[in-house]
Amino acid sequence: MHSTPLAARLEPAAAADRNQLLNARRERAVPRGVASATQVFIDCARNAEVWDVTHRRFIDFASGIAVLNTGHCHPTILAAVERQLQRFTHAAFQVTAYEPYIALAERLNAIAPVRGPAKTILFSTGAEAVENAVKITRAATGRDALIAFNGAFHGRTLLALALTGKTAPYKHGFGRLGGEVYRAQFPIEHHGISVDASLASIRQIFLSDVPPERVAAIIIEPVQGEGGFHPAPTALLQGLRELCDTHGIALIADEVQTGFARTGRMFALEHSGVQADLLVTAKSLAGGLPLSAVTGNAALMDAPAPGGLGGTYAGSPLACAAALAVLDVIEHESLIERAKLLGDKARSRLASFATRTDLAPIGHIRGLGSMIGFDLLAGRGTDEVRQGGAAAVVQRAHRLGLLLLSCGGRGEGIRLLFPLTAPESIVDEGLDLLERALQAD
Repeated sequence: MHSTPLAARLEPAAAADRNQLLNARRERAVPRGVASATQVFIDCARNAEVWDVTHRRFIDFASGIAVLNTGHCHPTILAAVERQLQRFTHAAFQVTAYEPYIALAERLNAIAPVRGPAKTILFSTGAEAVENAVKITRAATGRDALIAFNGAFHGRTLLALALTGKTAPYKHGFGRLGGEVYRAQFPIEHHGISVDASLASIRQIFLSDVPPERVAAIIIEPVQGEGGFHPAPTALLQGLRELCDTHGIALIADEVQTGFARTGRMFALEHSGVQADLLVTAKSLAGGLPLSAVTGNAALMDAPAPGGLGGTYAGSPLACAAALAVLDVIEHESLIERAKLLGDKARSRLASFATRTDLAPIGHIRGLGSMIGFDLLAGRGTDEVRQGGAAAVVQRAHRLGLLLLSCGGRGEGIRLLFPLTAPESIVDEGLDLLERALQAD
């Protein structure tokens, strides 16, 4: 674990209204379409702690939306980026290739749960990687159609947005979305959707909407992110693998939010023992630098012609250096085991909160490792969720000094995403603040 610098990093105290002044500037300069969960402007951060421009301290249970599994400013990652910074900052892999890209591809090929010999191509964002995974499967299969799930989140670009299974706020006003996409049900027990019903919904798509021989890929998050942190049951993933094998369909696992030790495995798909044809990663891959990847079966990956894939900033050398360091940190600091330890601690506290009558009623505690979600309930002794109930808790947490995010299609869920490098004392402090935020009105 790395230490948290304090006074050495902070400037003299700013006026208490500096956040408000910056918000006023933001409103004049930045369109409303990019929203922020808080009114806080960050000044500096270390590991699981953040300081805003007024020097107020926050515990970070958001990790930049699951980007900082290795914490803010991990010294090993900073050192790797600084070394690369002194060599070159950009080349464009399509112009002059460079070793960090190759080295990272080799390491991802060795660890990704995909079938057969693997190859990797690098991009910049999760949505970009999702769209290129689709391009690869279409080139490999000669098919167009795609199947995704209710509640899925695969990005905001047009084709990724078509795959995303949530309308508000992502799809409003953007007209016709790209691609031929069909929607399957995602199994959630308290929503009354079983694995059998989910698989039946795909078979119904084959009967009523598109024949399986026109489907290029089925894409799934092994744990839904924005949709509510619902793990995909092993039986579902096994059933998808069987369907894909039967009909020559590619199975794409979107591990953008679940990847890199977050769930107590390097990748969430490993919990099921199922292998994908293509694996999409991003977020925590490079410790805060923009980088994403598609890793997949070599024969599929080689389907697009030379020049059909790429991007000017795709596989930035600085980000590749950071990602190689991230993989070292995960190994050397045993972050897979740490995800299990910290996740067990959080689940235990949440279970105790669920029994309390002086706290808002919560339930449906779920997740793998340190990717944990729970719902605000409409009342005690019911499975009915409190629609929009997470917002007030999240805002109270922010006021108390805890950065927290909501999730779920009805605004009912809260997700915990503390850095896996966080000291147990900091996680305990954050859970104490969450307890206070849940205190009944």
